[in-house]
Amino acid sequence: MSVMWNPWHGCTKISSGCKHCYMYRRDAEFGKDSSIVTKTASFRMPVMKNRKGEYKMQPDDGLVYTCFTSDFFHPDADEWRRDAWAMMKERSDLTFYFITKRPDRFYASLPDDWGLGWDNIRICCTCENQYEADRRLPVFLKLPIRHKSVIVEPMLQNVSLGKFYQEYPGQIEEVTCGGESGPDARLCDYEWVMDLMLECVQYGVPFHFMQTGTNFKKGGHLYFIKDHRDQISQAAKARINYRPVKSAKPENTG
Repeated sequence: MSVMWNPWHGCTKISSGCKHCYMYRRDAEFGKDSSIVTKTASFRMPVMKNRKGEYKMQPDDGLVYTCFTSDFFHPDADEWRRDAWAMMKERSDLTFYFITKRPDRFYASLPDDWGLGWDNIRICCTCENQYEADRRLPVFLKLPIRHKSVIVEPMLQNVSLGKFYQEYPGQIEEVTCGGESGPDARLCDYEWVMDLMLECVQYGVPFHFMQTGTNFKKGGHLYFIKDHRDQISQAAKARINYRPVKSAKPENTG
């Protein structure tokens, strides 16, 4: 189970991974300007209570996917972020997970009592190609965050993370990758996915292949997978997700 919390909405495109952003595509259908960042009506959702005075959001609801229609560290949200941090601290019984392309803005509006990080916060840095991995990850992996992960999505080329596993051992808790969705989606090659997975196995880092994307290449064949649910199910059928245990091997490396 999981729940979605978007305290603000809207973002600014800053790299090639943003080109066909799903949020921009969705907003365009309703004539909205996605580049305008606004506080949402659900801003105080984590601390809202029912008539009995109980929190509406309960730990049984699962992971709280946070700020998935913006970037948590977007500069236009600086004035709201301290309040958002305060709510996450109050709800230490919940685990909040968010993805960012802006690790360089981590310290903007950071709580004074952050210290080495809070255990109920998981932050994921996204890098769609090697250039962004080399640019963002050295910044991200030095930050005082207890739980760090990396997502390579949309996966636009073969991306190697090996040097980061070596230089920052134990800092990356999980790696996720996936292709791009939508009518203008760029190609994702299964060989790139496999290379990233095998690298994770080599360094004992958990790996998750989330989705194929719309245009997917495997074994010399090109596939057009329009339905997003099919993209997820096809990725699962590859059976290459990896969770290291003693003497662990990936589910299937063939």
